[in-house]
Amino acid sequence: MTRKGDVDEDKRATLRRFAALGAASPFARFGDSGSESDAPDAIAGYVSAHPGTHFSKLRDDLKLGTGEAQHHLHRLENEDIVASQKDGDYRRYFPADQFSEFEQVALGYLRRSTARGMLVTLLRRPDVTASELATELDVSRPTVSNYAGDLESAGLLSREDGYAVTEPETVLTLLIRYADSFDDDVAELAGEADSLLRYDP
Repeated sequence: MTRKGDVDEDKRATLRRFAALGAASPFARFGDSGSESDAPDAIAGYVSAHPGTHFSKLRDDLKLGTGEAQHHLHRLENEDIVASQKDGDYRRYFPADQFSEFEQVALGYLRRSTARGMLVTLLRRPDVTASELATELDVSRPTVSNYAGDLESAGLLSREDGYAVTEPETVLTLLIRYADSFDDDVAELAGEADSLLRYDP
């Protein structure tokens, strides 16, 4: 049986780990908040390592309560350490003043497994068809079509002649830079970076 003390210690260890990451981040501008909690630094560190994360993911990974996470995020936004933007039903968080609007939108979609899978597959195989995408990702053709429409509306995908990532080097750079915060498929993609960075659609 898990005891409350074990849970609290686990939470403290998680916060300390991300607080250390936050302190090492060149984009972090905190430390004078007057808080004795590790939570603000941990949130800043987590957002720095997982840009585009949404509230529930951040809260759960850092083992914070909803009110606690909201309080610290609000404060960090007021101090221009963290910025956020609405993305459908989600609110996504980024280090302040680090990403362009396009990069923020791209990171938001890269945090969605199906959209990320489509973009990763298209970066690897620019001539892949919708049917092949559906098979590769184990989803239906209508699902691929729906996501393709969303990605096109967001400016990440062109459907003029098949499917094509609109700014492939930018998307690939984001995937490689934050590969550890995605899945194993992105980690494999990072290993192919030398050839893919020369990708010319």
